[in-house]
Amino acid sequence: MNLAAERRGHGLASPIHPVVLAVATALSTLVVACSGTHATGVEGKEVTYTANGTTLKGYLAYNASSSAKRPGVLVVHEWWGQNEYARHRARQLAELGYVALAVDMYGDGKQADNPTDAGKLAGEVMSNTGLLQARMLAAKDYLASVDVCDPTKIAAIGFCFGGGVVLQAARMGMDLKGVVSFHGSPLTSASPAQYGTVSAKILVLNGADDPFVTPEQIKAFKKEMDDAGVNYRIINYPGAVHAFTNPAADSLGKLFKIPIAYNKKAEEESWNEMKAFLQKIFQ
Repeated sequence: MNLAAERRGHGLASPIHPVVLAVATALSTLVVACSGTHATGVEGKEVTYTANGTTLKGYLAYNASSSAKRPGVLVVHEWWGQNEYARHRARQLAELGYVALAVDMYGDGKQADNPTDAGKLAGEVMSNTGLLQARMLAAKDYLASVDVCDPTKIAAIGFCFGGGVVLQAARMGMDLKGVVSFHGSPLTSASPAQYGTVSAKILVLNGADDPFVTPEQIKAFKKEMDDAGVNYRIINYPGAVHAFTNPAADSLGKLFKIPIAYNKKAEEESWNEMKAFLQKIFQ
């Protein structure tokens, strides 16, 4: 992940380097440590669905102790792919009472273990609006088909690359109650929102010191949203940089010499903002 690649993106991954594998293991440990005991009845399982003939490998989480219908939330991964971090967030949402699907935007469960491959995979999606739309719609349709999901109440959240994806889905007029972007990139789009096309409410949770999201981009995003008549809110967290919600960001930043870092305060505050946002839009 370098600045140029992140701005462009936000092939198959090469064999996992032992150092990267160690970081991935550390991430799994951190995820378990910060998630605590799962709520009684919460289950998570791998699922598959398709978009234009491509198999997509997701992860579904919900509380199976009740058969009641409940809102659904799509979770769009960072540019590393649908990994344990995305699954952790899906389980957290299940503990909050939602049905959550960690989606696969790359196809066949592809993951990247280095910035070069991650940039290629992310770029392929962000540069192809038809592909992005098809895979998001396929994920939404799958989630809506789950027995315990209320198909009339679905939202999407995304992290880094995933934040950019959910914003683009909203721009396309995807039928979502709302979208939440955590340190999402890019904020701007070559296909900006048109007036009256965005039905989703939008919440952008951004690191104020994120070098991948410039003040000029924030200004352009606000103008785009205002011109399109979108119901949106953007919150900047002082001292927070890119990937501030991910406990493994410090290790990954040092390993690849990229400006990302975990910020516990910003993570907790942004997650609470998301919880309040979801409660409001699903009323």
